Amino acid sequence: GLVGPLEFVPMAEESGLILQLGDHVLRRACAALLRFQARHPRTSPLSVAVNISARQLAQPLFVENVRAIIAESGLRPHTVTLELTESILLDDASTSIVKLEALQRAGIRIAVDDFGTGYSSLSYLRQLPVDVLKIAKPFVDDLASEQPNVDFVRAIVGLASALRLGVVAEGIETAEQLRWLRSLGC
Repeated sequence: GLVGPLEFVPMAEESGLILQLGDHVLRRACAALLRFQARHPRTSPLSVAVNISARQLAQPLFVENVRAIIAESGLRPHTVTLELTESILLDDASTSIVKLEALQRAGIRIAVDDFGTGYSSLSYLRQLPVDVLKIAKPFVDDLASEQPNVDFVRAIVGLASALRLGVVAEGIETAEQLRWLRSLGC
């Protein structure tokens, strides 16, 4: 049967299989994106975002490995975004910053996934080399309620704008959520 990521990711992390799984997922995502780009050519090419685990980021050759996988795929690096949660980024901030800066220099984009649900340290956010903040699904879900609380979403969009970062909302399920997000500049 189906095994959800909340079940298999912790086991893969604990066993170390997350390293091979992460490489496999990145290769498959790159291959799929290349096919989509060929089928749907655009002035601004389609892109893909891939989640990265703490164990992957901690690997000494993580940057070289990611760069090699993207180069082998034939994709332009700026069409690939690596998504990391705030807690992963802060585990070993100085090492993470060095690695993320190297990835950015290679043209790869970095996103903070589920922004607003972790530590959300503004001082670290200023220091981290990131390109995109992803508004966490619980804030997007709230926009579909009878009395939506748009304050958090407005604040995240404003923060992203002030830091000159892109902003993405995840888990949009209704036209009302989409309307709210667009009206807020997301």
